[in-house]
Amino acid sequence: MIRRWFLAGLLVWIPLGGTLLVIRFLLGLLDTSLLLIPPSLRPDIPGLGALLSVALVLGTGALAANFLGSKLLDWIEYPFDHIPLVRSFYGGMKKLAESLFSEKGTSFRKVVLIEWPRAGQWSIGFQAGEPLRQVADIAGEDMITVFVPTTPNPTSGFLMTVPLRSARLLDLSVEEGMRYVISLGVVPPNPDARPSMRPASAAPPLSAE
Repeated sequence: MIRRWFLAGLLVWIPLGGTLLVIRFLLGLLDTSLLLIPPSLRPDIPGLGALLSVALVLGTGALAANFLGSKLLDWIEYPFDHIPLVRSFYGGMKKLAESLFSEKGTSFRKVVLIEWPRAGQWSIGFQAGEPLRQVADIAGEDMITVFVPTTPNPTSGFLMTVPLRSARLLDLSVEEGMRYVISLGVVPPNPDARPSMRPASAAPPLSAE
């Protein structure tokens, strides 16, 4: 009886505690926006940093959405685009953000299955973007860039380029695929929607941008 209660308690606290830790981390990260306020004027109000961060993001987005605001942001970005080393990092991060959050972006929109780490063993990954043209030229065939996340921490993983013909496009949403990875494969996709596999070549081509 005690063992059953203990396991039942773990089933409650493991997901709850993990979620609370993530929320605490995110709130702490958002609270860094309070550094924009002088210490003498900084109010001690819980959650104020998160609200300030959201307002800052919305305000920047509203500014970037109009012509004059976009010109102002171009002027602000100018030094970041011309300082050696800084421009490489900034340019890469900007491209990543555009790929992930742009409505026209195609990166991380598809869940794929590839044979990895060796033949006969399959891993779930996410179509990451357009592969290097040089890689396709060397391989002599169309390739696909795939990010295979580690579990249960999907923020790390392996970036690889595999032949397009060997990848399979899963009929799953990115959320379902990520939930499956984070849960160590314990939480399957919707059982009522049996996932089918089809060649990744049947998917729309990636944008080169």
